[in-house]
Amino acid sequence: MCMDRILLSVTGFNPHRWQELLAQDREVVLEPDGSNDPSIRYAVVWKQKPNVLARLPNLKAIFSIGAGVDHILADRTLPDVPIVRVIDPNLTQHMVEYIVWRVMDHHRQGLAYRAQQARKVWNERAQRTAQDISVGIMGIGALGSAAAKALTSLGFHVNGWSRTERKVSGVNAYHGESGLIPFLNSTDILVVLLPLTDQTRGIINYELLRELRRRNGLGGAVLISAGRGKLHKDADILRALEDGTLKEASLDVFEQEPLPKTSPIWGNPKVFITPHAAATSNPAHLVRPMLEQMRAADEGKPLLNLVDRAAGY
Repeated sequence: MCMDRILLSVTGFNPHRWQELLAQDREVVLEPDGSNDPSIRYAVVWKQKPNVLARLPNLKAIFSIGAGVDHILADRTLPDVPIVRVIDPNLTQHMVEYIVWRVMDHHRQGLAYRAQQARKVWNERAQRTAQDISVGIMGIGALGSAAAKALTSLGFHVNGWSRTERKVSGVNAYHGESGLIPFLNSTDILVVLLPLTDQTRGIINYELLRELRRRNGLGGAVLISAGRGKLHKDADILRALEDGTLKEASLDVFEQEPLPKTSPIWGNPKVFITPHAAATSNPAHLVRPMLEQMRAADEGKPLLNLVDRAAGY
């Protein structure tokens, strides 16, 4: 048996392409050999099977297939080894494209024009400039910072909120509990890119949405959620849409995925839905940097983009 194997443990999709690309460098298995497999050095995971990582006594590092790591940290038997986050230019570009697309669609009144088209109505609507609109990004990490840069280049005012202080060029920065309400009060379009932690679970609720600026150049507050589904309460978003707290929403993530067919979100005319597709992890782009990190670790070099377990991201 090779003593330098990779465990690929994923649920929810076919791992074949990941296995094929990882196997170009070293042996890959989908299950450990028994309850104490000493041959596994690295694990590449997405919603891994419970307790599987605790059975690997020589594990050196865990790599997350997706940008989020809450699925890893949820395992209470997780061994004390480094966890590596995915930071890839391709993944970042996809997220930036999604955010710019949805911000521009709300800004340029896409929902109203689609409704007019359905009724065969020819009516030009008054249009404000980007300089009149403030976009607030909750979560100014690698993805949020890249999105902020793209939006500022288009002329939008960009606010950023994070749990701890962060400074990003061109962004009005807020942080911590004391900065949250001022951030929301100065935001017209709220973009949610936070990691899912014990502190952020359910943070996008009705009370928070009530703090968004509604008297603005858009005619109401807008929500764009592309982080993690359990950051928000779906029922609270619907309530906010029904009473005018929110004008519109673009939702890529949900409390339960796939979104149940019985969910009233499907039929809400104020919501634009995508199936957790804002930034899909592509093995063709992500496997190479994973393997490079593994080779560096074998040589005793430090791993990059490590998760802070205490912070949860």
